[in-house]
Amino acid sequence: MWISDKWKDYELIDCSNGQRLERWGSQILVRPDPQAIWETPQTNPAWMRPSAKYSRSSEGGGHWEKSNLPESWNVRYSDLTFNIKPMNFKHTGIFPEQATNWDFAMNTIKKTERPISVLNLFAYTGAATLACAKAGASVCHVDAAKGMVSWAKENAVTSGLAGTPIRWIVDDCAKFVEREIRRGKRYDAIIMDPPSYGRGPSGEIWKLEENLWDFVCLCAGALSDEPLFVIINSYTTGLSPSVLTYISESIFTKKFGGHSESRELGLPVSETGLVLPCGASCRWLAK
Repeated sequence: MWISDKWKDYELIDCSNGQRLERWGSQILVRPDPQAIWETPQTNPAWMRPSAKYSRSSEGGGHWEKSNLPESWNVRYSDLTFNIKPMNFKHTGIFPEQATNWDFAMNTIKKTERPISVLNLFAYTGAATLACAKAGASVCHVDAAKGMVSWAKENAVTSGLAGTPIRWIVDDCAKFVEREIRRGKRYDAIIMDPPSYGRGPSGEIWKLEENLWDFVCLCAGALSDEPLFVIINSYTTGLSPSVLTYISESIFTKKFGGHSESRELGLPVSETGLVLPCGASCRWLAK
């Protein structure tokens, strides 16, 4: 398991009975988590007085019950600063378990003595984009949601990266990659964080189990002749890390050599010493 254990502004205090107790900077949040099916005594007093708690509705969706929670605030990770904004579907704007991948990308780019271009697909609010830019890469940030791209630009400003070479693209990721290939544009690294389920701008249905193979095959055509790395993330419980490895080995290693490694991502739990599993990730590295 790759564990994101270098946070100072984020802490998973406890998780129990389908919920997380988290500290985001100075704010305490309680949010649902389907992986935390065990029970703990929940003796930490923060369980009883969070800044906000997300409650699901029996009709679908849910809402935040807030107590003195600001509309937004900042948290830092290393040299990066992110704007946190609790959203309607329990999210906050970043996935803290991805910090281990940000470190991997930054360290890999920094060790490479040549200019590196990165394509970040389903790029959300831009944490991986900013990590790569901070390491010195040029980045193309692509997400179909205009609001998420705007949020990513805000994060670039708060991280002091507004002047770095980042292309901000609002588009369907597959269609954008197809056009980049036709234009002859290639990238040295690709990061992808596709959703488990979604709909395209024209109503196309995306199901990760059915569409991931074809999408990764497509993305291989956007890699340069000297690719550096690829990261594939999955929050679909039915796809094990081994499945991601098989996909990566069959596509990237077969074409470029190198090797693939996949593991669960995890967050350490302060109260119990356990590690909460938070999806899976695959890293293909050229050397």
